[in-house]
Amino acid sequence: MSRIPDPEVHVRGQQPPGGVERPRLRAGAAAFTSLAALAATGLVAGPAVGAPAAGPCALPRTAAHHSLGLDTWNDSYPRPARSLDAVMIFLSFPDSDPLTEPAELAADHFPATSEFFSRASYGRFTLHPHPRPAWTRMPKESGEYDIRRDWDAGKRAAYLRDAIAAADADVDFSAYDIVYLVADPDAPGVDSDATKVVNLDRPLEVDGIELKRVVTVFERHPPDRNVLAHETGHVFDLPDLYRRPVDGKGDWDTHVGDWDVMGSQFGLAPDMFGWHKWKLGWLSRAQVSCVQGAGTRVVSLEPSDAPPSAGGTLGTRLAVVRTGPDSVLAVEARSAEGNDAETCTEGVLVYRVRADAASGDGPVEVVDAHPRTEACWDRSVYPPLADAPLEEGETLTVPGTGVRVEVTDRTEAGGWTVRITPPAVD
Repeated sequence: MSRIPDPEVHVRGQQPPGGVERPRLRAGAAAFTSLAALAATGLVAGPAVGAPAAGPCALPRTAAHHSLGLDTWNDSYPRPARSLDAVMIFLSFPDSDPLTEPAELAADHFPATSEFFSRASYGRFTLHPHPRPAWTRMPKESGEYDIRRDWDAGKRAAYLRDAIAAADADVDFSAYDIVYLVADPDAPGVDSDATKVVNLDRPLEVDGIELKRVVTVFERHPPDRNVLAHETGHVFDLPDLYRRPVDGKGDWDTHVGDWDVMGSQFGLAPDMFGWHKWKLGWLSRAQVSCVQGAGTRVVSLEPSDAPPSAGGTLGTRLAVVRTGPDSVLAVEARSAEGNDAETCTEGVLVYRVRADAASGDGPVEVVDAHPRTEACWDRSVYPPLADAPLEEGETLTVPGTGVRVEVTDRTEAGGWTVRITPPAVD
């Protein structure tokens, strides 16, 4: 959903239990090393798709809506491990003459959205937009549909039926994997906060196919940043990572802050978590280090937001520690690369993943290595988590798990050396 977060500023204070441990650094150990330029090319390794190949750190997919289990794929969703085609249909209403042209509205979202996914997927996935050149006239005035965030189901269904029927004369829906319905943003009664993906309990039958979901776009011109990338993530079975307060008041971004577009389209580091990339098929088991058993594992992590090497291959991008039947602790490096170019902090990010948590119920929670401090208060959607990553020379024992994560150094090539120690088993 499109929304405007309401971040609050927190005052810096002493580190509470669970924060980092900072040993005295060796001379020169804290020096910053510039990242080497990397060329974005295709991957060699393929996606992990089946339970036997997924390994012990791959959580099972559950019945939770948009479950983050990845041992199997929900075939009712298109998997973005190849090229997909999306039609963009522009809807006008009889009570309003549009003030913008369809080409202008298409340019609000493309090529930016395709470029976002190309970077996030390391070039594995291409989203091909097919914007319609003219307006499609809806049969009713915009106000009759009562468009709003928490939409009446009957009126929303009427809107979808009317839109598909109006476009069907000119659009072959069987030729597309994704459908974007873009309303005239200047029509009366069009609420930008109603932008969302609608999953249909009863698919619409059109052009010999079953249309199971559509993206309804009601954005202003120009739109919110990365809003279509967020909504398209739902089309790929990814959950909302933000917290929606029951009364609508308070922070929305306490779970993941800036760190994934499924948390906030306004984030400074909106690239998708490595766990999402594994689920979507952009990372394979070869790029995931499953930490299990007793003792310390030393892992060299390439930043998950950086492009592949010049040879088109990826090293380890994600480390995972199983913490329960439906939960893991994930560890990845984040840098000022690709979709995260505007981030204000770099380092090793630690987060919890729960496969049994539904969309909006906290399926991912970032572990704050620096609790009660903040960063980028003037730009971050949630400053307390903007400085969540571990820096070089810092150690974190993750509360409630006993897992110890130590960042020992950063290489000249931009990788991070991390020591991960699971809790001792009696």
